[in-house]
Formats: sequence, C-alpha cells, structure tokens
Amino acid sequence: MSAPPLDTKTVTALVADAIAAPSMHNAQPWKFRFHRATSTFHVRSDPERAMPRADPTGRALHIGCGAAVFNLRVAAAHTGWEPSTRLLPDPADPQLLAAVELADPVHRETDLAELYPAIHRRHTSRYPFSEEELPAAIQDGLCGVALLEGARLIFPSSWHVESVLNLVHDAEGRDALDDAVSGVDEDVVRWTRTEADATDTAPDGIPAYAFGPSKRDGKAPVRDFAGRRHVPNRESATFEAHPHLALLGTAGDEPQDWLTAGQAMERVLLQATLDGLATSLTSHALEWPELRWAVRDPQSAMGFVQMVLRLGYGETGPATPRRPVDQVLDIQ
Repeated sequence: MSAPPLDTKTVTALVADAIAAPSMHNAQPWKFRFHRATSTFHVRSDPERAMPRADPTGRALHIGCGAAVFNLRVAAAHTGWEPSTRLLPDPADPQLLAAVELADPVHRETDLAELYPAIHRRHTSRYPFSEEELPAAIQDGLCGVALLEGARLIFPSSWHVESVLNLVHDAEGRDALDDAVSGVDEDVVRWTRTEADATDTAPDGIPAYAFGPSKRDGKAPVRDFAGRRHVPNRESATFEAHPHLALLGTAGDEPQDWLTAGQAMERVLLQATLDGLATSLTSHALEWPELRWAVRDPQSAMGFVQMVLRLGYGETGPATPRRPVDQVLDIQ
C-alpha cells in the first residue's frame, strides 16, 4: 500500500480522526503539532481544559489524550503510514505527552487500520441497554485487545459489579453533598450545555441532546449531567437492572500508565463498536481517591482501575461536537 504525502490536507484529516476520541466531559484537552522535517506529530495537553475538582491529578486528561493518540495511530495506518509512538518523550516538557512519527509505510502485520471504520461510529451512549448477555467470545476479544496496548480489561463477577455500583452511588451522594455546600459543580457547569444557543453552536462539552433520558429505574451507572437543571422535552427511561460492566486498569498509576490506559480504552471501544455493542464510560467512583481503591477486584492482577466501561446492546449515542481542527493543530 502506497502512503499519500504528508501534506496539509492529509495531516489535517489525520487530526480530524484523532480528535473523535472521547474525553472527560468532552473537554478535548489536547493540542497537536506536526513537524514536517521529521514527519512527527507531537500530542500535547491543554491545561486550560483541565478540571481541578473532578481531575486534580490530570489522570482523566491523560486518558483522553491517550485515546486521541490511539485514534491518530489508527488513522495513520489506514492512510498507509506506520505510526511509531513514544510516550512522554521529553522529561523537561511534561505537557508533551506523545510523539507519533510517520516515517515508513504501514507494516503488513499492523492491524490497526481494521479499526478505522469505528472511529466516527463510536459515540458514548447514555441510553438504556438490553439485559442480553455479552457472548464470551466478544468478552475475550475485548480483553485481548486491551492486552495489546499494555493494559488489562476484566469483566467482574456479579458480586463485584454490585460493589462497583454501590461505589458509584456513594460518589453520586458525595457529589450532591459537595454541591449543597458549594452551590455548584463548576466542572459540570462549565462543560455541559443546556441553553439552546450553546447546544447548537458550542464546539466542545456535552450538549443537552447527549444527556440521554433521566433514569426512572435501573442500576446502570449513567451520570445525570442535567443535575437539578431543567432540560425541555427530556424523557425518562428504565435502565438495566443488571448492567454489563468492565474494568480497565494498569499495573502502575503514573502519567505514562494513564496514557497507556487511554490508548487501551479507545482500542476496546473501537473493537466493541465493530462488534455491534453500544458503549459508555464512567469514572465517577474513580474521582474520589478513597473510593477508587475499592473499585479494584482484589483477586485480579490489575493494579489500578483507570476506567469503568458499560457495554451492551442498545441505542448508540449521538455525536457530540468537536473543535475545528485549525484550533488544535499547528503545522511547522
């Protein structure tokens, strides 16, 4: 397969695919710089899009940027270039999270391009899923693709699922108590759009049409971004009584581990999309340090849980907005 030249059009298209990645509250905390001389993308964090309350350590920010790095790798392979990736390549520049070099034609054994059709089909779904069991072959396949990226994915047993759901409920209660004291969750207010003009025009954040229905019943861990705000014409629905959850984790808990988790998470989400599953993410319990340790299954080899995934058969969520590429890409 011959690769096209890395001209402005191609580079722009690659970044457009990269930024289809999910990020916490759709804050899109990334920047890209393409160096023509070395055919290398630098993926950088954008501290202005950090969340001091929900993500004080920047763990979720790194996971989102890692997901964007993985999309960039997939798009490069689809285009015909072999992505060579280095994480945290410059210790003196902590905002430089990854360097992705496209110096060679894609290798025959590289299978990333197979995931490309899912990049723009994958959307977070905050809708009810069916109670249908996930086939063991699909579960095993998703666990396998996580391992390819240096992370682990496990499908917890029923008792552990109930424990995780209780921890999510605990996190919701703590958030509500904090909001009662402070009067507002500044991160949620900043990154959610309930006004009609903002919903139609904002290039980031979560618009009201992507909130999904309010939960009338059920145990699915779906965050209600409306809170106490009124959303016109919003319906309610019954969610799963027995949601299918998966835990994604890493051996360590440093910035490189978070980037690894982000790449593994996106690989799992893209594969799940190709497998016909709807997907959503929750980090609610993980945002409280004293709850996060309890999410882990003590019988597993997973050191640190980085994300809780909800998978199932159901309605795919709507696409959420993305910033124009020219706002996140610099070509040198």
